[in-house]
Amino acid sequence: MNGPAAPAASFLLYQGFLVLPVVVALVLWLFHRRARVRMRGGPSALSVGVGIFLWLWATGGLALSGVLGRFDLRPAPFAILIFLTVLLSAYVGLSRVGAALATLPLSWLVALMAFRFPLELLRHQAVVEGVMPKQMSYLGWNFDILIGVTAVLLAPAIAWGRVPRWAIGAWNALGAAMLLNVITVAMASTPLFRAFGKAPQKLNTFVTFFPYVWLPTVLVATAIVLHIVIARALRARAQEAV
Repeated sequence: MNGPAAPAASFLLYQGFLVLPVVVALVLWLFHRRARVRMRGGPSALSVGVGIFLWLWATGGLALSGVLGRFDLRPAPFAILIFLTVLLSAYVGLSRVGAALATLPLSWLVALMAFRFPLELLRHQAVVEGVMPKQMSYLGWNFDILIGVTAVLLAPAIAWGRVPRWAIGAWNALGAAMLLNVITVAMASTPLFRAFGKAPQKLNTFVTFFPYVWLPTVLVATAIVLHIVIARALRARAQEAV
């Protein structure tokens, strides 16, 4: 049984979903490189860079192979990939890589969350072009654009020392809740569940294709890592203040 056909997207939409994950992954690597100097230990910048490259290569290759679109298989390859993505993201956030990132200024970590704003604009355009189901955008059940917009405003305020830690913690918790909502809606929209209907325009299959696969495996994964790292950074600063 063949999987769904690749979505017909405009050049700009295709390039947006190609470039944004690569840029975010590069910035995260640069953050780690800087953090490792501050921490003076942990995995090398080279090993982390190789790991990021291999993850991009592996997930992109899976999408290009067509296997992720085989929702007729049990367990579905796409479901396995998402499960592994969440596990790996949590591991990175809790690992020494996450510990190093937690030493960076909170304003930097929050600023990187701003990628969720252009991502939601890309999602909106994907809905307009019929590439992505409506419920996965801010026209439906995805409210993640609020985190992207507030990150743009919050990061400089944190840098100026005008935001208390409890407010950053509340924002981080809200962002994590919205991210969980995004993941839930996305998975519920796949052919595995069809929670929003069985019509093709209601189904989430575009993320099984390249480069859209990097939406969950790179961008969502980065958001998970950052939420954990911000929580670790806030905890460390609270302990230092005691």
